[in-house]
Amino acid sequence: MKCTPTAIAGVLLLEPQVFTDERGFFFESYNARRFREASGFEPVFVQDNHSRSHRNVLRGLHYQVEVPQGKLVRVVQGTVFDVVVDLRAGSPSFGRWIGTELSADNRRQLWVPPGCAHGFLTLSEEADCLYKTTEYWSPAHERTLLWNDARLAIEWPLMGEPILSAKDREGRPFGAAEVFR
Repeated sequence: MKCTPTAIAGVLLLEPQVFTDERGFFFESYNARRFREASGFEPVFVQDNHSRSHRNVLRGLHYQVEVPQGKLVRVVQGTVFDVVVDLRAGSPSFGRWIGTELSADNRRQLWVPPGCAHGFLTLSEEADCLYKTTEYWSPAHERTLLWNDARLAIEWPLMGEPILSAKDREGRPFGAAEVFR
């Protein structure tokens, strides 16, 4: 597994070693020992999630307070533009964002540490995202950061207006968001 740090402390881009032959391909999508060796982290995953989204659906930017989730995100069908925003007040990258393309073809994964907001925009006709979390979903602690906040200036590769849920339309701007101290 190749592990590449990003501009946000602790956010990692992971690329598995893929074995291909005339039958197709094989790769380990997760191996605790290799993840620990590559990243220095040893997360305990408690929940696996699967979402399917249509083209131009934007989900996020989501995070949880009090019970923050680490997430290991990958795409098994289609392509998304995946975004992470650092909400850890003591971090050198506090208030910054990174975006990367995750797809079934590139097989990349993104490690999103606790204390960061996460979201994605579907670029293909449909996309299936799978992600492991280090904490259970807690509706009482879930928060949404406004996806188009001018302070963050995220460069979403939009094709017209995104398709949003009500909670994503009503996200808080960065200046009013609960952050991690």
